[in-house]
Amino acid sequence: MPGPLRVRGSVVIPEAELRWRFSRSSGPGGQSVNTTDSRVELSYDVAASAALDPALKERALQRLADRLTDGVITVAASEHRSQLRNREAAEARLVQILNQALAPAPRARRRTKPSRGSVERRLAAKRRRSETKRRRRATDD
Repeated sequence: MPGPLRVRGSVVIPEAELRWRFSRSSGPGGQSVNTTDSRVELSYDVAASAALDPALKERALQRLADRLTDGVITVAASEHRSQLRNREAAEARLVQILNQALAPAPRARRRTKPSRGSVERRLAAKRRRSETKRRRRATDD
């Protein structure tokens, strides 16, 4: 399990930049639930990382701003009974979050005009609806 994390392309986070914390997990576990530290917290200091070049680091810091605490992102996993599976889940979650944060921005949408036919169909539907509602009105004779 321990080792570098491959995030995207050439971005690899060395094990030395990851901090693990273990604690007792709530939930199922039987008799061992009170004796094993199966809950996992994985922390990664984005702001101080040497694995990210400056442009990627800036992008990650902007996109993860609401999740960071002093430049550190923390992911917790406690859904499994074993510490190993929780470690794998925490790593997968961190990789997914960093992938989304480091992805290049999508291309800007090219603005287009609605087609003439679509405009005419929309206006015709509005006229039909208006006529239907006009016929429902009570007439004072």
